[in-house]
Amino acid sequence: QLQFVESGGGLVQAGGSLRLSCAASGRSFRNAAMGWFRQAPGKEREFVASITWSGGTSYAADSVKSRFTISRDNAKNTVYLQMNSLKPEDTAVYYCAADLWGTGTAKGGNYEYWGQGTQVTVSS
Repeated sequence: QLQFVESGGGLVQAGGSLRLSCAASGRSFRNAAMGWFRQAPGKEREFVASITWSGGTSYAADSVKSRFTISRDNAKNTVYLQMNSLKPEDTAVYYCAADLWGTGTAKGGNYEYWGQGTQVTVSS
């Protein structure tokens, strides 16, 4: 069983930066690939980035690849999403999720545990 507390969201101007954190409770964190997804109003949830259990490999959507970086600290049971050069189109609720024993795919259906979400709003 995994539960998450997400933080770091907020309101930022275009071009600014935010760092999202997702702190996990539960011993399975170290066995889980972790992902970040987002959902904007009126749109479907979309993949943002993921990272393997060891942190050795990460993936990112093309729309954020040059601007966002996912990382994790297994000693702290926490995964991060550093977001730079934010754009208004990045505005969404951001969710962290765990793919237990998985490889960190872009498919949300592969993730068993989800955080409650944190709002990111980028003003133009």
